[in-house]
Amino acid sequence: MDYLLTILLGAIFGSFANVCIYRLPNNKKVSKGRSFCPKCKKKINWFDNIPLVSFLVLSGKCRKCKKEISIQYFLVEVISAFLFIFIYYYFGISIDTLLLVILSMFLLVIFFIDLKHYIIPNELTFPLMGIGFLKSFDPNLNTAIFPNFVNSLIGGVLGYSLIWSIIFFYKQIRNKEGMGLGDAKLLAVTGFWFGWISVPFVIFSSSIIALISVIPSLMTKKRKMTSQIPFGPYIVLATVIYFYFSDYLKGFIF
Repeated sequence: MDYLLTILLGAIFGSFANVCIYRLPNNKKVSKGRSFCPKCKKKINWFDNIPLVSFLVLSGKCRKCKKEISIQYFLVEVISAFLFIFIYYYFGISIDTLLLVILSMFLLVIFFIDLKHYIIPNELTFPLMGIGFLKSFDPNLNTAIFPNFVNSLIGGVLGYSLIWSIIFFYKQIRNKEGMGLGDAKLLAVTGFWFGWISVPFVIFSSSIIALISVIPSLMTKKRKMTSQIPFGPYIVLATVIYFYFSDYLKGFIF
């Protein structure tokens, strides 16, 4: 019963994440107005807006205009439900769980916004940086996951400075932007939440994942070496990988 409730909560939060993913890049308030079809703009009835279920019942189409709704909406709800189950399974009902749920929902929204719009809104990174640093003052948190405030501060500064330096030197050499400050803020988020030790791993791993993902399009010449790619999703993926293997990585390094 606990797991069913967890899945339900995860799907509900995933539905809200979809609202944020659609509205934030369009400068619309996430708390104002009912959900509507992105194609015909007509408001969606409550019974057509049930997380997971409605998408399947309607076969991924709007009831009113019959046009297809992006699979992304269903996918976000599934991922959110999975994240809730994963976090609850390992950490139960605790402050650690609450913090990880907040982090995972923010990162989920960032992943899909940057993937489509090539932006990472400050409304997402600034709160995460603040929460990531402030939580480090709580001595009761799981120290195997979360660093102390000194480690957190160093991690945040290191994460931001690292990508800022890449941006600065790339611009000096090529006279154009190589990355965005949104990426710097996102890596700072990782540093604030998981400490300085996470930053080198995440920047290296995200670069490798990004390279592997673009190689096929480079080989088929659908993309050029100078083509812009959203780097935020790769930072998110690398952060998740770090979190899952953090105990092993810390033991290996120290």
